[in-house]
Amino acid sequence: MGGVRFAKILMVASLALYVLLVVFANLTDYNSNFIYLRHVVSMDTTFPGNHMMYRAITSPVLQQAMYIVIIALEAVVGALFAYATWRLWQARAASDADFAAAKAPLVVGATVAFFLWFVIFLAIGGEWFVMWQSSSWNGQEPAFRFVVCILLITMFVTQKEG
Repeated sequence: MGGVRFAKILMVASLALYVLLVVFANLTDYNSNFIYLRHVVSMDTTFPGNHMMYRAITSPVLQQAMYIVIIALEAVVGALFAYATWRLWQARAASDADFAAAKAPLVVGATVAFFLWFVIFLAIGGEWFVMWQSSSWNGQEPAFRFVVCILLITMFVTQKEG
């Protein structure tokens, strides 16, 4: 196994570890991040006089459902990244074509992750629920950092070797 293949496997494994740690934290300390989601979607820390308050979701049932969907998507992403790691590890000494085929779960996982952290966190959370107006519950920067890491790692890993 070459150094480039090992680097690719290690980077995908790192993505899997990160996302699975997020899932673990959300499951074992459910309330901490649920409070975050509740503040974002209820828009209770946005600018005073905000004319977009009609968008707020204050139903505890809907808030819980949203949080469960987010955790489920995170679990799917973590599982896909872990599966991609396993597939790449199995193909580490295989032909270039077989190693390239083993990258498919990474691309699927990266797509779901992009949807979760870009669409749900940045677009919906940041713009629809104007999370950017909150000084205490604004998660746009961490979401953006993770989206960039996912995209950069996916671009590197999907490049042909040699």
